[in-house]
Amino acid sequence: MFWPKAEIWTARVVYTGFGTPMLQGGLAVQGGVVVGQGPLAELLARFPQSQVVDKGLALFPPPVNAHTHLDLSLLPLYRGPFAGFIPHVVAHRAQRGLEGARRGLEELMASGVGAFGDIVFKDEVMEFLLRESPLPGVAFYEVFAPEPAEAEEVFARVRAKLSAWRRLEGRVRVGLAPHAPYSVSPPLLRKLAQYARDEGIPLMVHAAESPEEVRFLRKGGGPLAALHARFAKSPWQPPGLTPVRHLHALGVLGPGTILVHGVQVDEEEVRLIAESGAKVVLCPRSNQNLEVGEAPLALYARHGVELALGTDSRASSPDLDVKKEALHLQGKADLRLLVRALTRGGYRALGLPTPRLTRGTPARLVHSL
Repeated sequence: MFWPKAEIWTARVVYTGFGTPMLQGGLAVQGGVVVGQGPLAELLARFPQSQVVDKGLALFPPPVNAHTHLDLSLLPLYRGPFAGFIPHVVAHRAQRGLEGARRGLEELMASGVGAFGDIVFKDEVMEFLLRESPLPGVAFYEVFAPEPAEAEEVFARVRAKLSAWRRLEGRVRVGLAPHAPYSVSPPLLRKLAQYARDEGIPLMVHAAESPEEVRFLRKGGGPLAALHARFAKSPWQPPGLTPVRHLHALGVLGPGTILVHGVQVDEEEVRLIAESGAKVVLCPRSNQNLEVGEAPLALYARHGVELALGTDSRASSPDLDVKKEALHLQGKADLRLLVRALTRGGYRALGLPTPRLTRGTPARLVHSL
């Protein structure tokens, strides 16, 4: 019986899903499956007749797109000031919904991700993901409710919906997503965070995304004031804190909390995130299109914050290929950090097991940059 000669696939960084991403590492591949992994020198000694194939920047298990808005997949791409993005979404609300989520999920699957985290705005999208998604992930139900007087009513309604949806959990789990510190009232944020913690429900919050958000929480006014007034009856009472400090004061930060974007943070806030065990999902291409700046990667790395990567939505990014987020950040951080964020960081943020590249793994599950 003919058995094909082994190839040794190598790249600048090789990550098998556990341990530390390797420099000068490799995978031995034979007959369409992985037959060995480890330092390149050891693989060359074990498979002396093999051909070495350079796969580029990195080799790794299926990546994770940890932050999407699949139901926005039919919206036109927005590029411009951050404060104009929500009005853009509202203006195109007729295109938001189940068909967009179906298209987005198809695009996710075509990109080869192993799991996803999605923000869900409509009930039918939640039920579709829970019943039909072939990919594992977490569907985070989004809450947008800035009026403090409505906190009790909104909380009761959200709790009832999540209780019903959790009976449908399978590949996809139910999560909770208070939209942002400026769009969910403080009493409701506190209640939702406590509920999620008590029930073991993953929590995802857009936070510290833009300078406008920081200004609005600290002093009020600015471009977000008109947006808040559009959806709330009561005048805004700024807490006088930055977004991360505000979330910390309300008890929102914790091991089950995922902060999305995390661009506008200082070292004390990064320390608060690290000490709480919260994770951060970076969406660099969306940040660029919305003109909000760049997340401080070195600061997060210094304090050991678990990072993941997400594409955000088709309304603020050109596609849902999360590997392009890592490529966008190439040269701005250690490639090993980016590969971990693309894989293990995303799985850990979503509470899912990280797939591993071991003996017997089909070669089609090996991804590259």
